[in-house]
Amino acid sequence: MLNFENLLAIDIGTQSARVLVFNPKGHLLDMAKAIYHTPYNSPKPGYAEQDPNFYLKKLTEACSKLWIRKKVYPESINGICVTTQRGTVVNLDENNTPLRPAITWLDQRKCKNPPQIKFPWNKIFSLPGLKNIINYLQAEAEINWIYENQREIWEKTAHFLMLSGYINYRITGEFKDSTANQVGYIPFDYKKHRWPTSNHWRWDVAKAKPETLSELIAPGEQLGNVSKEASVFLGVKEGVPVIAGASDKACEVLGSGCLEPNQACIGFGTTATINVNSKKYIEPLKLIPPYPSAEKNAYNLEIQTYRGFWMVTWFKEQFAQLENLTAKEQGITAEELLEKLASKVPPGSLGLTLQPYWSPGLRYPGSEAKGSIIGFGSVHQKQHMYRALLEGLVYAKKYGKERIEKKTKIPIDEVYICGGGSKSELVMQITADILNQKIIRPEISETSGLGAAMLASVGTGIHSSLKVAVKEMSRHGDVFMPDNNNVEKYNQLFDEVYLKQYKRLKPLFKSIRKITGYPE
Repeated sequence: MLNFENLLAIDIGTQSARVLVFNPKGHLLDMAKAIYHTPYNSPKPGYAEQDPNFYLKKLTEACSKLWIRKKVYPESINGICVTTQRGTVVNLDENNTPLRPAITWLDQRKCKNPPQIKFPWNKIFSLPGLKNIINYLQAEAEINWIYENQREIWEKTAHFLMLSGYINYRITGEFKDSTANQVGYIPFDYKKHRWPTSNHWRWDVAKAKPETLSELIAPGEQLGNVSKEASVFLGVKEGVPVIAGASDKACEVLGSGCLEPNQACIGFGTTATINVNSKKYIEPLKLIPPYPSAEKNAYNLEIQTYRGFWMVTWFKEQFAQLENLTAKEQGITAEELLEKLASKVPPGSLGLTLQPYWSPGLRYPGSEAKGSIIGFGSVHQKQHMYRALLEGLVYAKKYGKERIEKKTKIPIDEVYICGGGSKSELVMQITADILNQKIIRPEISETSGLGAAMLASVGTGIHSSLKVAVKEMSRHGDVFMPDNNNVEKYNQLFDEVYLKQYKRLKPLFKSIRKITGYPE
C-alpha cells in the first residue's frame, strides 16, 4: 500500500546534489545524487564560482535517477524541504535571470575599499578589537566586492539571494527563504533572526539593498508550494507543500538528534565543525554571533575548522599518489589504504603534532596563522603525517567543545559524529580517545537530509514538534568508547603541546607574513 506521507529532502552540497526520501519514522527509503565533476570554476586564483543553473541541472539529474529506480514514487511525497551549502550567493535581475555566476563559500576574493560606516557606528567600531572584526566582515562580504568591482551588476540586482533562496524560488516561484539559511556575510540580524531596521550599521557592513533580499520564514513553516514549472524538473505533483529548511550544518545538527545544550554534534565534512543547540543567544567566540538553528528562535553555537576534512583530500592529492593508484586497482578508496597504514601508528604519531589551520579562523587562531606540523624525525613516514592530521583535526574539536562548555557552563556529555569523516573507524576511535568520552555515530549517515525531512514532517503536520520528530526519526548507530591506554597520552599532548603551539608560533607567522606577503 502506497504511503502518502513520505518526505523529500533536497540537499544541495559542495560536491553533489542529493535527493532523499524518508518516511515519518525516519527510514531512508531511497536516495540519488548527481556529483559535481567541476564543483566550481576559478577564472582567477582564489575565485570559486558556479552557474546558478548548474545546481538546478544537477538537482534535475538526481531526481531523474531517483524516480527511475521505482523504489519510491513521486505521488507519495507529502512535503519537500531544501537544505544547501552555506554562504553561496546569487544575483538575479528584474527578469529573475542570473546576472553573474554564483560566488560560492569557497571563494577567497576580498573587497579592498568597503563602504564607509556612518556616524555614530564609525566611532564605536574604531575601538580596539572591534575594528579588526568589522574590517574582516566588510572585506569578506561578496556584495561589497560586487559593489566595488562590478557596480553595474550591483545596480541591476533585483534579488540578492543565498543559494537556498534561489533553489526555493525555482521550486515555488516565490522569493522566500528560511531564517535558518541566512549564514554568510550579509546584513542579517543573527540575534533576532530578521533583517535589521533601516538605520542599522549592518547595512554599511554588507551593502545589500533591503528590497533585494528574500522574505524570511521560520524553519519548519510552509514557504510555498511546488509550481507547475518545478513539478516537471522535480517529478512531483504540482502544489506539494515546500517547508522552510535550514543550512546543511543546522540540518546536520538536527538530523543527529541534538536539540539539548548537553549534546554536541561534530561534523567532519569539508568544513569541520562542532555545534551545540541553544535557546539562548551566546557568542561562542567573542563578537562572533551564533548561527540560526533549525529549531525556531534557537541558535547553533558553532566553532569551525574552515578547511576541515578537505585536508584529507589535500593530503591524498599531494602525498598519496601510490595509494591512489593501488586503490583504483583494488576497487577501494585511497582513504581506506591510508587508514590501514595510520592504524598501525601509535597514538600521538610518534611525536608529530599538527594544527589544522591551512585556512585560519577569524578569532582563533588569528588571521596570521598557518597550518603547522612539529616534531619530525627520521622515523616518520606518510602514515605518521596522516594520523597526525586526523589527530590535529580532533584536537581542534576538543578545543571547540571546551570553549562552548565554558560559555554555556553546561557540560557536554553526549557527542554525535557525522559527515564524511565519521565513516572512518579510525577517526571515530581517535575522537573518543581525545575527547575521553563515548562517541555516537547516527544510524543514518545522511544527517543533513534527515534534518530537512524532520522539518518537512513538522511543517506538514505529520509530527507536532521537532522534539517529537527527533524522537520518531533519529536513531543511534555505532558507539565508540575511549581506550584508557590512549587517553592520558592525548590529554598531555593536547595540554602541553597543541594548546601552546599557536601561541609559540604566532610571532613567526607574523614574520612570514611581513617578509613574504603571504597570506594576504
